[in-house]
Amino acid sequence: MAVLVDFLILTAKVFGYIIHALIRWVKKPTEKAVANKICLITGAASATGIGRLFALEFAQRGATLVLWDIDREGNENTAREVRALGAKAYTYVCDVSRREEVYGAAEDVRKDVGDVTILVNNAGVVAGTPILQCPDEQLERTMKTNCHAHFWTVKAFLPQMIKRGNGHIVTIAGSFGLFATGCLEDYCASKFAVVGFHEALSHELKAKRINGVKTTLVCPYFINTGMFHSCRIRRELEALLSPLKPGDFVEAAMQGILRNQHMICIPRVMYLAAIAKNLLPWDAQVLIQKFLGLDKCLPQKAATCHNLARR
Repeated sequence: MAVLVDFLILTAKVFGYIIHALIRWVKKPTEKAVANKICLITGAASATGIGRLFALEFAQRGATLVLWDIDREGNENTAREVRALGAKAYTYVCDVSRREEVYGAAEDVRKDVGDVTILVNNAGVVAGTPILQCPDEQLERTMKTNCHAHFWTVKAFLPQMIKRGNGHIVTIAGSFGLFATGCLEDYCASKFAVVGFHEALSHELKAKRINGVKTTLVCPYFINTGMFHSCRIRRELEALLSPLKPGDFVEAAMQGILRNQHMICIPRVMYLAAIAKNLLPWDAQVLIQKFLGLDKCLPQKAATCHNLARR
């Protein structure tokens, strides 16, 4: 009898949350303020990358920016743009694939700037070459940068977020963390892994009733940056699903992040793609990929194993 009562209560709560989500979909909640909050963004150096654009968006809202990248010059260029908007910016050269560097840089940030409130794990690389043709060290680097780095940054900054009862962890994953395609075995594996890590972390925070620390998973379609500059689906369908402009993507993602949205798929059709992937038979998924041209949209020229593209 107790199980039946619990099941009825569960059913009522599930429908309640569905209705609440629909209401939030129609009537968007107010964006939270981030003025004077310390926001750390990994992979912030690329002039055409989304890390730089995220930094500028947070700067316009008055946040203090902490910028991490392996490219010192590019990182400083981003910092100058942030400061031109009237915000504070601190730069650190850090290879997030190396645990010791992450922990060392995190300690420097605490001493120089303070406790990080918003962590945007954005840094990423892709080899863009079939697994049998890609050197082992590049496969390892993809996993370390795209997945393991999230372990180290979360372990470095989450404890203080929990202690203060305030924080936000943003995971920039991508649509290839929800469904896969050929010739990107290393990238898809790393993104599937980081999606799983993000979801497990979110469940842990909920189970421990740590409600002050928010989590947001961002899964965009191809973004028109250097990372996937040559990736296109079937030509006749490009008008319906063209690569995202970096600025448009970051603007849409920021709205979801500042509204504490748990998961953001851009464009929204990616939600349907994720659902279909879990419902359709394998052979049906193969046919759909062929129809869309996804089985041919990732040539080796997207990036080489010797010159990894960065987000």
